Amino acid sequence: MKPLQDRRILITRRSEQAGPLVDALSALGATVVEVPLVAREPPADGAPLDDALARLAGYGWLAFTSANAVEAVAERLARTGVALPSSVRVASVGPITAQPAAKYRAEGLVEAFRAVSLAGERVLLPVSDRARDTLAAGLRAQGADVEVVIAYRTVAPDDARHRLERSLAEGIDLVLLASPSAVEALVGALGDRARGLAVVVIGPVTEQAARQAGLDVRASASPATAQGLAAAAERWLSGPR
Repeated sequence: MKPLQDRRILITRRSEQAGPLVDALSALGATVVEVPLVAREPPADGAPLDDALARLAGYGWLAFTSANAVEAVAERLARTGVALPSSVRVASVGPITAQPAAKYRAEGLVEAFRAVSLAGERVLLPVSDRARDTLAAGLRAQGADVEVVIAYRTVAPDDARHRLERSLAEGIDLVLLASPSAVEALVGALGDRARGLAVVVIGPVTEQAARQAGLDVRASASPATAQGLAAAAERWLSGPR
C-alpha cells in the first residue's frame, strides 16, 4: 500500500504549474484535488513593461522572483517580437529557469548576488503587483540601479470559493499552499473556516504568511520544491498526530 493511499490532498496552484506536484503526490498514492486559488493577469497598464523590455540591451541583469514573472515576460517578448540580448544575464529565485544565481526565495537571491559586483549595474526586476520589495532593496544596497516594473497581476479566480466549498464538503485531509498569495486567497474565500484546515506550506515566506493569517500549519517543505512539498505532506500524514 502506498503511503498516501486514500488520502485526499487539496493543492492550490494553477493547473499549468501544478504538474510536478500532482505527479509527486499521485506517485505516493494520494487523491489530488486541484482548486487553483491564484490566477495571473496582465498588468492594468502594460506600457511600462513594454518600454522596459524594449530597452533590455541597456540592462546588465534581468532578475525574476517567480515562475509567473518568467512566464509573463516570455509571453510579452513573444508578442512584441523583442529578443533577449545575449549581453543580458538572467537570475531567478529557485529552480525556475535553471539560470545562475538561483535560490529558493528573494533573500537567497540577494545573497547569491554578493558573488558578483553590482556596483553601477542596471537590473530589471519584473514583478507581481503584490511583490515584496526584498530583492530590489537588497540589490540597491549592493550598488545596483534597479528598475522595478509590474509584469502581471495576481488575482483570485471567480469560482475559487465555490470549488473550495465543494471540495471540502467531499472531504480533504490536507491543504498544500505554495505562495503567500494562495494563503491570502484561501482566507479570503473561506474566512474563519480556513483556520480549521490542516495545511502544509512550501517554504519560510509562505509559512510566515500562513501563521500570520492564523492557519494551522503542520509542516513546511524543505527544500521549497514540489517534491519537498509532497515529502512534507507524506511525513505529516504518515506520522503520529
